[in-house]
Amino acid sequence: MKTSTTIKTAIAVLFFQQTVFSQETKKEVISSEPKYTIENCVNHFELDKATKTKVGYQYWFADKNFTQENTLKMSIVEPGKSTHAPHHHPEEEFFYILEGSASFYLDGKTVVVGPNTSLYCPSNAEHGISNAGTTNLKYLVIKKDLR
Repeated sequence: MKTSTTIKTAIAVLFFQQTVFSQETKKEVISSEPKYTIENCVNHFELDKATKTKVGYQYWFADKNFTQENTLKMSIVEPGKSTHAPHHHPEEEFFYILEGSASFYLDGKTVVVGPNTSLYCPSNAEHGISNAGTTNLKYLVIKKDLR
């Protein structure tokens, strides 16, 4: 009987220790997540904080290091240029045209669109976007991270 009680006590102690350790681990994980405040959740575009590219510049309103799974970026592309050649990736993307004229390529077909137009690119579809106009093209890119 004494052995049975000792084993039950040992199991209870181990269970208690595991529960405490699990709660401490959860606290550590939670504390490593970003703290969201009104100051860091409102992001106003500032040109001096934008990243210069070969064809214009990009500005990240939110990146995957800040959000839990989404990114929001604004791209500005000079006339006749594109940020990169048609490509594909596992993430789906939305583009929203703010200003200018965009040539959108999706799986072998191309369409030219203007402001206030959204474009959707499904996962793994070959796609590209370029400036089809004579003024800068400004658009938003929304992508979900596949962590």
